[in-house]
Amino acid sequence: MENRIYLDHAATTPVDPRVLQKMLPYFTEKFGNPNSQHAFGRETVTAVDDARDTVAALIGAKPSEIYFTSGGTEADNWALRGAAHAFASRGKHLIVSAVEHPAMIATAKELQKEGFSVTFAEVDEYGAVDMAKLERAIRPDTTFVGVMTANNEVGTIQPVREIAALCKSRGVAFFTDAVQAAGALPLNVGDMGADMLSFSGHKFYGPKGVGVLYVRSGLRIGRIITGGHQERSMRGGTTNVAGVVGLAEALRLACAEQAQSAAYVSALRDRFIARVLKEIPYIKLNGHPQNRLPANANFSFRYVEGESLLFSLDLNGIAVSSGSACSSGSLEPSHVLLAMGLPEGLAHGSVRFTFGKDNTMAEVDRTVDVLKETVVKLRALSPLFPKELKNEVFPQEA
Repeated sequence: MENRIYLDHAATTPVDPRVLQKMLPYFTEKFGNPNSQHAFGRETVTAVDDARDTVAALIGAKPSEIYFTSGGTEADNWALRGAAHAFASRGKHLIVSAVEHPAMIATAKELQKEGFSVTFAEVDEYGAVDMAKLERAIRPDTTFVGVMTANNEVGTIQPVREIAALCKSRGVAFFTDAVQAAGALPLNVGDMGADMLSFSGHKFYGPKGVGVLYVRSGLRIGRIITGGHQERSMRGGTTNVAGVVGLAEALRLACAEQAQSAAYVSALRDRFIARVLKEIPYIKLNGHPQNRLPANANFSFRYVEGESLLFSLDLNGIAVSSGSACSSGSLEPSHVLLAMGLPEGLAHGSVRFTFGKDNTMAEVDRTVDVLKETVVKLRALSPLFPKELKNEVFPQEA
């Protein structure tokens, strides 16, 4: 279909052509295994070392604190499982926020089956962690707190520095999933106070299948992938050299262009939000109205199924999401929106729009125009939509 519009950048982004050019030699002439003890291996291990140095410098870390993974899901699993088991002799109580990515929520539930106690920290109506409740949740046997830097569904930015300071004062390791924040917000592990942090290359115009786990020097966590001596004997598996090189270049470009990109993308988002709020009745903007990621706009549409809206927009050449890409196959309402206090029906009618640097204002306007028509059509078909309201303009959700 010509003139397609892609508004699902929180799920993945296209690889920047400049990143691809950096990667290409490592698929062909520079194909050596970095663990091989010959010239072919040495030239690729140099590339991996350079990438590690670049990533470390960009987030204010040491190269020895950077571990390459297969992506954000593995990094999240590794941080939580690795810390839980490494610190189990000191305590088996873990805290993760109720709005974490499924990679954290599912892992926490698996650890419960292994005998760990888990508290899912409550959030406010915008999806931000309630600091007072988090402080009360920390116990003498708490060893780990995990709160994402910014939410993948509604875009709300968390008070990470305050959480890190609280954890430090209580002697608890703090991990933050920065998968959505990397490339979009400034990241400095020293300023943030994080003991561990994760992100993934494909969220900021890098390749899929490669991510990073930062682990602060002096903090020892367990392995979850055994079988080799890669990543300083902490993660087995042949290094994805092309991916690592691409991730480092993508992060370098994202950091260099961050201010300009954020201003442009947030202008697209703001126009979209303003028009939707003005022109489509009976809706709710989810997430914090200001303290949110530059690209994110998440709306609930009363009397409309989010999946139906998604498919209808797709038929019109507009790609959006009904929530996290890792849980979009589920028919269950978003756990994030439920944790924020949305009724189940309203949560079912939610759609996430996430903008990118290649989108245009014309695409924003076309999307709103198509969205308006689609919502009217779907509501007309809905048995739940009150007939007396079909031709009325009624208020936005509170």
